[in-house]
Amino acid sequence: MFVYEKKLQYPVHITRPDPRMAAAIISQFGGADGELGAALRYLSQRYTMPIGELKGLLTDIGTEELGHLEIVGTMIFQLTRCMKEDQVHEGGYDAYFTDHTAGVFPQNAGGFPFSAAAIGVKGDPVTDLHENLAAEQKARTTYENLLALADDPDVKDVLRFLRAREIVHYQRFAEGLELMKDRLDERNFYAFNAAMPPALRACGCHDD
Repeated sequence: MFVYEKKLQYPVHITRPDPRMAAAIISQFGGADGELGAALRYLSQRYTMPIGELKGLLTDIGTEELGHLEIVGTMIFQLTRCMKEDQVHEGGYDAYFTDHTAGVFPQNAGGFPFSAAAIGVKGDPVTDLHENLAAEQKARTTYENLLALADDPDVKDVLRFLRAREIVHYQRFAEGLELMKDRLDERNFYAFNAAMPPALRACGCHDD
């Protein structure tokens, strides 16, 4: 069960409309490497993670990613809530505005809507953890690209916070992978077993 605290994890106070920047930041709302995909990835992977500590880690980070989704959505809303007609045109926001006005819709910067096909859930603990390490690095890179595009200090401040959290998540998943490897070595999960793939062996339901 989730307990919703009615405030953002990090404050967002953007006063200057900038639809150009909103059109870029939206990739972290609904893009392949964005916060929605991250939340769904981790909250889905946790079911087949065989170690309780790592189930908890995936739940914690997945829940935090939902909070980051809210932060990014707030940024997009504040960047577009008072935009003028000329800013829509000059900011290249015309196509988005046509379909969504100033609504916050999950898509990437190229205009493609969110697809769960972009997230990896393999059911194998080592595979999923490697997927997560790569995902966190891709998200970090995206935030750094956004920082290079941004010129508003209020926007850059929030982007820096989000980038820092991606680095922390990467570190936690790296620790989780080492823990998983230790447990696999202890129980010899990945020894050859012709009757069953390692992912099923890892669930612990078929121990000899």
